[in-house]
Parts: sequence; structure tokens; C-alpha cells
Amino acid sequence: MKKASILFLSAATLFMSACNCDKTCKEGENPFFAEYTTPFQVPPFDKISNEDYMPAFEEGMKQHKAEIDAIVANQEEPTFENTILPFDKAGKLYGKVATVFYSLKGANTNDYIDSLAQVLSPIMSKHGSDISLNEDLFKKIKTVYEKRNESNLDAQQIRVVEKYYQDFVRNGANLSPEDKEKMRAIDEEMSMTSLKLGQNLLNETNAFKLVIDNKEDLDGLPEAVVATAADDAKAQGLEGKWLFTTQKPSMLPFLTYSTKRDLREKLYTGYFMRGNNDNENDNKVLFDKLVNLRVRQAKLMGYNNFAEYVIEKNMAKTPETVMTFLNELWTPAIAKAKQEVKDMQEIVDAEGGKFKIASWDWWYYAEKVKKAKYDLEESEIQPYFELGNVRNGMFHVATKLYGITFEKRTDLPVYHKDCETWEVKEADGKHLGVVYFDWHPRASKRGGAWCGGFQDAGWENGKKVDPIVSIVCNFTKPTGDTPALLTWDEVTTMFHEFGHGLHGLFTTGKYSRTAGSVPRDYVELPSQVMENFAAEPEVLKVYAKHYKTGEVISDELIAKMQKAGTFNQGFATSEYLAASILDMSFETLTEEKTRDVVAFEKEAMDKIGLINEIWPRYRTTYFNHIFSNGYAAGYYVYIWAAVLDADAFDAFKQSGDIYNQELAAKFRKHCLSECGNDEGMVQYVKFRGQEPSKEPLLVRRGLK
Repeated sequence: MKKASILFLSAATLFMSACNCDKTCKEGENPFFAEYTTPFQVPPFDKISNEDYMPAFEEGMKQHKAEIDAIVANQEEPTFENTILPFDKAGKLYGKVATVFYSLKGANTNDYIDSLAQVLSPIMSKHGSDISLNEDLFKKIKTVYEKRNESNLDAQQIRVVEKYYQDFVRNGANLSPEDKEKMRAIDEEMSMTSLKLGQNLLNETNAFKLVIDNKEDLDGLPEAVVATAADDAKAQGLEGKWLFTTQKPSMLPFLTYSTKRDLREKLYTGYFMRGNNDNENDNKVLFDKLVNLRVRQAKLMGYNNFAEYVIEKNMAKTPETVMTFLNELWTPAIAKAKQEVKDMQEIVDAEGGKFKIASWDWWYYAEKVKKAKYDLEESEIQPYFELGNVRNGMFHVATKLYGITFEKRTDLPVYHKDCETWEVKEADGKHLGVVYFDWHPRASKRGGAWCGGFQDAGWENGKKVDPIVSIVCNFTKPTGDTPALLTWDEVTTMFHEFGHGLHGLFTTGKYSRTAGSVPRDYVELPSQVMENFAAEPEVLKVYAKHYKTGEVISDELIAKMQKAGTFNQGFATSEYLAASILDMSFETLTEEKTRDVVAFEKEAMDKIGLINEIWPRYRTTYFNHIFSNGYAAGYYVYIWAAVLDADAFDAFKQSGDIYNQELAAKFRKHCLSECGNDEGMVQYVKFRGQEPSKEPLLVRRGLK
């Protein structure tokens, strides 16, 4: 306890000393301390400096604590109005600064932000524990909970009460004083460990560089890929050379087109060895520590393993249900993957190659198989997927389904010059929200793609708060005279993240705890259902236009894409399922002990029969999804939700109109806007009229 307090003061002193303002850092000089005066109250990024964060975090936690203390000090009988509602609305400033800080830590970090995050981690962990383990606060919430059905509360108020009560119980409110102290220590240590794992991964990703100085080694690469590599090299002071990195927009084209097998191996090895290089960024021991902390936490809470603890609140309910589900899909997926290997090996043999297909060969020979079987190459369709056109096609789908419109804004502050901002309006012209798009990779951004936000939809003092959504990607960059031309995977990723964005834009509800809140294995439904629209012929005709000629994609090319729709799904499904099973293998461990996590990974993958030609989509040392608790024991959720999204889209297809506005209105209401009103399956059935079937997913992936 004292150590945490001392750290808090030391951190404040450290970061205040670097502040450019007066020593006291007057509130009027800190953008976080006043209402934003920007249009739509977006964050004033042009006025926020590094030095503003720590004072704002300090004041935010101070105010949050005071609000909690006021609830506890209230001598009246605990009620929804004097306990649950003020708790639900507490921490406004704290949340305000945290959303900006951690959004930028992911999308546009710097040394200062990274260092401050290390300092903040134990402070914020202590702050959270002080609330979740506050006995007096819990007693009041428990009182309201026990009387919830006799207090004239409406259904949503009762749900909020139940959710908060469950939160406190799951965070250790019923533990003994001694065990509560153990929980505090675990929470703090897990927070620091997760943060360090993520930072190490970013360092490893940025550290690896494949530098080519011999033009012959570029053989097979499209001109646009070569030009981008030259630009990247120049930016690193390597003019006249070509640079490739483990960022997917750089790596995947190289793996797909390069004829240099040794260089493909070098680049892919650099990718799958991240965090496993026995250096200062090595993640093996750290990850083992995190797994053991999770075992300890689960045992403390009365569960056999961490997966039980996590999945209990999901749609699946138990780890056994999850594993049964994954294994049912694994059998057809790995069978299809083995056939795909056979098809590729036949090409290797026919070309006189005297080697067996390896993991770094997959993209190269899969592309050859696609050409041979379907007369289709990625390079043939990529010129039709200019980023702006794809974005506009995505907007078109949303407008046709929901009537919403999009207006580009150039008057809103952004955190990086690459960002663009759009105002979203309802069909009647009423403001709905704002979306930030950040498209391209850079060293200050972590890999992958995600949807976050700077302000959640909700209510404040009887007034609706409009959402500010953020979509962050790492898509292929423009180069020279060539605009950003997306791969098909990037096209579907854009639609995917936009689906999350629509979820955020459409969310309604008076209470923060339930507005938009869904189980982890439901949360990918809104995103994945949007992916389905990207490949529909009538949608492609809207956005797929050749970047040079403006020619709309031909029916012949669309037919090839449709025919190749199940191509490589054995690989895609198997590598995903392997990672999901790897996650579950770690999170179902029941005892703390020192493990060689790489050896454990191999054992887990050998057990399910993963073939040598495929690695799990995310290996242990760079499995960022499960470094934080968000997707630990939860990476399975993408394919769980895929059953939902395939079944949901099947409703649109069966109706004969993929833009069926009646169905769209039901989907918006039950699965997006009011999704937090009841349990996930209940809300889905309100839309669909039945529980989902696996059949549409199996058919879509060619697994049946």
C-alpha cells in the first residue's frame, strides 16, 4: 500500500518536472480540464501535449475517488438513484484522458507515452482495485441487488444492478481481507506484465528489417510493391535499396510474389520468431509469468482455471463447450488444408523443385494454385481496390441498409496527418457521430487493425452523448503516382472494422454498464457480418473500379472471385483454429509452474495434428490478443461469431435483397443499438427468430 502511494508521488514528480507549463500546471492550461470546444467535442489533439496526461490522470483519479467516497458516505438507504446511477456515471475525467492516452499509445506512440504507460500501470491497477475491492461500496450495491425486484425498477435498471453486482463478485468483492490483498497484487503484476509483453512485441516488429540491395533479388515482385519498398528504405536512410518488414502490408506481398525462396524464409522467420530471440525483448519468460498469474487468480476466485473464470460470462459458458466447438471445425479444416498442401506440392514437383512445402512457401504457391485452378491472381484484382473507392463502397452499403450518410470533415483536429475524419448523419440529417480513420502503418503504431473510440454513446444529464469512433488499420500505402491499392484481405478487414464502428455509432442506452455491452463471443458479430457484403457482386460493382481507367470490375472477374471464394480456406481456418486452441491450452492450465512456453506450444499443436506447413496464426511470443485479458481464453470468439454472422447474412440472402431495409432495421435495433438489453443469444434470436445454424459457415468456407 505504501509502496504504491510512493510510486504515485514519484511518478507525478517525474512527469511534472518535464512539463512545459508552471509547476502547478494550472487547470486552465490543460485541455483535459475543460469541456472540449471543438466541433462535436472531439479531442483537441492540436492542443494536447505529452505533459498534459499525468496531471489529468491524477486529477481524474482524484475526482473518481471523491465520487466513490460520496456514494459510500451517503447515509440514506442504498437505492438505484443514490448508489448505482452515480457509480455508473462516475469517472468522467478519468475516462476522458484514458481514452485519448491509450488510443494514441496504440496508434501513434512515442518514448514519453511508452514510459508514462509503464508508470501508470501500477497506479491505475491500484485505483481500480481500490474501487472493486471497496467493502462499503459493495455492501451498498449488494443491498440494491437483493432488493432489485421489489424496488419498482424497470428491466434495464434491474439489468444494470445485476451486471454491477456480478462485476464486483467476479473482481473479488466476496474474498477475505487477506485474499483481497493477494488479488490487488495479482492485478498489478498482470497489468505490468501485459504492458511489457506488448511493448516488447512492438520493439521486435520494428527491429526486423530485410534490406535488399541487389535488384535481382526483387524478382517476381509487382512494381507497386518494389516502389513501396524503395520508399520505405529511403525513409530509413537507405536510399537506393529496398526495405521489407514484418508489417503485413510489406511482408505478405513479398511472400506471395518473390521467387527468392531463401529470402521468403528469412522474412517469414523474422515474423514468427518475434519475441523468441533471447534478447531484451524476449517474451517467453514473461508470458509464462502471465499464465501463472492467471492460474493464481482463477484459483483465488474459486475456479479450476482461467478459462472457466473468463468464459462463464460468455455465450459459450464453459471451456468444454468451446473446445467441442473448435474440434468440430478442426477436423474438416485440417483435412482441407492437407489437400491444399498436396495441390501446392504438385506444382513444386512439376517445376522441378526438390523440396517439400514449408510455411514460408504457402503464400507463393497458393497464389500459383489460384492461378492454375481459378485463373485468378491477387495482382489481377488489386488495381480495382483503391482505398478511397473501397471506403466509399463501404459507406454505400451502410447508406443502403440504414439510411445513414457520411460527410468528410477537414476542420477537426487529428492526432496524425494520415488521419481522416467523417461526420455520420441519420437519414433525416440529424448528427449521429464522428469516425476517425487511420489507414497506414508506421513505427509508432502497433500492428493489426482495430476499432476504438474517443467517446462512447450514452446519456449525460438527460442529454444524448454522441459517439466518436476510431478505426485504425495498417493497410498498403500509396507510393509515387500509385494510390493505396488494397489486397482482398485488406478490403474485408476494412469492412470488418467498419462493422465494429457501426456498432459504436448505433449504440443506445441510458447506462454506461449496459449500453453496447455484449459478451466477448458476440462482439465480432457486428464486424464480421459486414465482411459478407464486400464480396457481393452488386456491391463490388459500386466500389471496384480500376484506379487508372475507372473501369468497373468485369462480370468475368467477379465470377472468378466467386468461384475462388472457398480457396485457401483450409489454411485460413486451420491457422486460426490452431491459435484459438493454443490460447485455450494455456488458459485451461490448473497449476503454477515454470514452463518452456515454446515447447508447450509445440506439444499442444502436435496433439491436434497441426501440419508442419502451417504455424498458428499467432504464436505464443507474439500473441498480442491474449497478452491482455481482453481475448485471453477468448480468441475463439471470432469463429464463434462467424457462425452468427454467416447465419445473419443468410437471412438477407434468403430474402432476395442483400439491402433488405426491414431486416437491417431489425439487426440495428436488436443486435447493435439495444444489444446490451439482454443476453447475447436472446438479442440475436429477437433479430433472426431462431438460434443460428453452423451450416451457412461451413458452406461459405467450403468445409462441407
